Amino acid sequence: VQLQACGGGLVQAGDSLRLSCVVSGRSFSDYGMGWFRQAPGKEREFVAGINGGSGSHTYYADNVKGRFSISRDNAKNTVYLQMNDLKLEDTALYHCARRFGGGSFHYPSQYDYWGQGTQVTVSS
Repeated sequence: VQLQACGGGLVQAGDSLRLSCVVSGRSFSDYGMGWFRQAPGKEREFVAGINGGSGSHTYYADNVKGRFSISRDNAKNTVYLQMNDLKLEDTALYHCARRFGGGSFHYPSQYDYWGQGTQVTVSS
């Protein structure tokens, strides 16, 4: 299983970006997916998660709720993170991950495969 994230870039505060993560392998729809981020000098933090199947349940960190939206396209083995109204504090390396566990989406230990990350930099 390989996860390839893309879509990051340098944007100004208030702009939008959409990250994509393509997952190789079969049974993509069986797994929940998540996005995490890590800024320099900080710990990795949960951003958003989506359950398997239709993706009817989504989960967000409080600091992105209302601005970010996670979705999935099972036909394309892809999970997306739409980021609107970006803020300086959103600057980080963003990773997608495949969830295998049954616990909270918020914990990295619930994920078994990780992408290499895509950099998002927000300037003023």
